[in-house]
Amino acid sequence: MSTSVQSPLQELLATALLPGQVSPAAGAGVVSRAAAPAHLFLAVTSIPVGNNPVGVAIAPNSNLYVANSGSANVSVIDTTTDAVVGGPIGVGGTPVWLTVAPNGNAYVPNSGSNTVSVINTATNTVVGGPIAVGGQPAVVAIAPNGNAYVTNFAANTVSVIDTTTNMVVGGPIAVGAQPVGIAVAPNGNAYVANRGSNTVTVINTATNSVVGLPIPVGAQPNFVAIAPNGNAYVANIGSNSATVINTISNTVVGAPIAVGNQPWGIAVGADGMAYTANRAANSVTVFDTATNTVVGAPIPVGAGPIAVVVAPNNRVYVSNINGSNVSVIQFDPTLTSIVPDQGPIAGGTMVTITGTNLTGASVDVGGNPATGVTVNATGTQLTFVTPPGAAGPADVTVTTPGGSATLAGGFTYLLPVHATSLTATPALSKLFPPHVYYPFLTATLTDQVTGLPVPGQTIVFSVGGNLMGTAVTDAQGVARFNETVILVYILANGGYDASFAGATTPTAILSPSSAHAGVVEP
Repeated sequence: MSTSVQSPLQELLATALLPGQVSPAAGAGVVSRAAAPAHLFLAVTSIPVGNNPVGVAIAPNSNLYVANSGSANVSVIDTTTDAVVGGPIGVGGTPVWLTVAPNGNAYVPNSGSNTVSVINTATNTVVGGPIAVGGQPAVVAIAPNGNAYVTNFAANTVSVIDTTTNMVVGGPIAVGAQPVGIAVAPNGNAYVANRGSNTVTVINTATNSVVGLPIPVGAQPNFVAIAPNGNAYVANIGSNSATVINTISNTVVGAPIAVGNQPWGIAVGADGMAYTANRAANSVTVFDTATNTVVGAPIPVGAGPIAVVVAPNNRVYVSNINGSNVSVIQFDPTLTSIVPDQGPIAGGTMVTITGTNLTGASVDVGGNPATGVTVNATGTQLTFVTPPGAAGPADVTVTTPGGSATLAGGFTYLLPVHATSLTATPALSKLFPPHVYYPFLTATLTDQVTGLPVPGQTIVFSVGGNLMGTAVTDAQGVARFNETVILVYILANGGYDASFAGATTPTAILSPSSAHAGVVEP
């Protein structure tokens, strides 16, 4: 009888079915769950990387680093463009779940060579030689004191690396069987998921000593993430669930959260939304850590999702070990404010919109494309320059790869205000005896901004404060009013007045103006 023996190295990345689980080949889907109201999620991009990608981590420069276990290298992705940057960076054998320290160095555990490689993310070059740690290093986490904590899957220990010197500090810390995931809470305690003993070990990183007894969780706990509320979330491969641990009391909170089939990875964004990479279901489950309830339906991703990370711009990156690619999930944008919300019809107004998930956005105002669109690194603010538009309110629509959102009547186009001048021609009359030399009073209306005559506007003629009549300006901006009947009044008051009350045209708001003219005898 032949017996197949699985090596420890294969075991670290291999799936192991428990009763009631569905194999990846069956691909039948996801366990049932009570979900919160549906929300729109969309996996929008698949980025090719190296062979069998596992770990994903974000650097301070917002680049994504992907450990390719099958090709012994690390790929770099610009999360602004979702394009691979440069060539792969060679590291040790079978690199798995890497992390990036605050100093910008990436620490890559090489499970096939029992070492940790260090990459300077500013230059994308390896720093020094590999650091020897325990058997089959799996995951690295950084503590507040700057030390890197490395789980050693085959040695049942955690190694500590001083990230200033890149040297191992002290002896390994004994934990449970087959430790994989590790995450550090704000209080400085590290939480280690022991896949082989179904527990989580707590390490005080100030003393590098184990705190209390192991915490029982689900079957085959594989990864740990800390939420903004301070709770630790543990992805349990064997029970298709996430366990919640209160990091103050180190006790389990509530019932496990049902997620997809074989959750290998888990991450929590700054907004408190958690994501599990469900390897056997080729999906990602989303749940809200404020309520510990699932949000919407699982998101389809690539083949064999094994790790997940949330970028500063709120895009979610998922490594697919069987697809040799990374899926990118971007959510529909939300818009909360626009400043300023009005400007001239000529366009050219610099506008700022705040919201979420704005990365990769284009903007339309009143159906016309805006120019100069820029988005900040976190995808929470964009600026643009308005195009020309018609006077009145216009809808502002922001479109990203994840969807679109509209501020109805969000920007109002204003007509410019143009000053006008009115020139009245003196009445040409003989006083004794009264005689009219020219039968019309004339007033000319001019736009002072353009210097052009203004046609089609009503001019009011009055004498001594009494309305005499009105006339409309012609193509030359001239209004004419017959003075024959009112000559006596003009002579008695020493002239007449012409006034323009102001008006709105399709291109400008015309301001009021007036003029007085006397009597001239030729």
